[in-house]
Amino acid sequence: MLSNLLLALATLIPAAAPDGATTAPAETAGMRSLFNGKDLTGWDGDPKLWSVKDGVIRGETTAEVPAKGNTFIIWKDGKLNDFELRFSFRCSNTNNSGVQYRSKHITEGKVNNNWVVRGYQHELRNENKLPNVAGFIYDEGGKRGRICLVGEQATWESDGKKVIKADLIDQASFGKLVKLDDWNDVVIIAKGKHIQHYLNDRLVLDFTDNHPELALTEGVLALQLHAGKPMWTEFKNIRIRDLK
Repeated sequence: MLSNLLLALATLIPAAAPDGATTAPAETAGMRSLFNGKDLTGWDGDPKLWSVKDGVIRGETTAEVPAKGNTFIIWKDGKLNDFELRFSFRCSNTNNSGVQYRSKHITEGKVNNNWVVRGYQHELRNENKLPNVAGFIYDEGGKRGRICLVGEQATWESDGKKVIKADLIDQASFGKLVKLDDWNDVVIIAKGKHIQHYLNDRLVLDFTDNHPELALTEGVLALQLHAGKPMWTEFKNIRIRDLK
């Protein structure tokens, strides 16, 4: 009887990596696919830079066709509030990319192109040396820069950032976790002020935004092509679930 009780309790406790780090929750029913695998229906970006190739969304800049400033392909069929987002990505190591969420499409004022987005960004990179790696939160177009780094549990208060702990993952563990030149799986869970980023099922960042003016609660989802060196980035299995 006791063993059965312990087994039942174990199913209610979030799984953990061998070193005690929390792993991503199991995917639940009700996830909605945002990409049909065939074309860019429901998305809006520069057609010279974004396409569907071999069943994935591909963004690519070249020396002949560069990005005029950071540019994005924007999901047009809704906005994100509280959500669970899952996707897979890979990108070249000549530049970096990102995924915007709870962000704003900027259409007025001085902008470099028609697809400028500002707000929370989940950084994407093909690198394995902390801190310049996939997973940190960047304030695209904002004042706060790298809001929360991989490995950190942190808050942002009215007087700035507070790091509670910085050892959610270390260099050795991250080097084993990330898959260079290959597909990596991302989970982003945002509920209220609390945001968590997972890479390949491992919690890499835990952030709470308590800033009274700068915290974001709603906005668009978008995928980034960064200005600068020619690069490519690819996305697949993009799916979302609204959290109530």
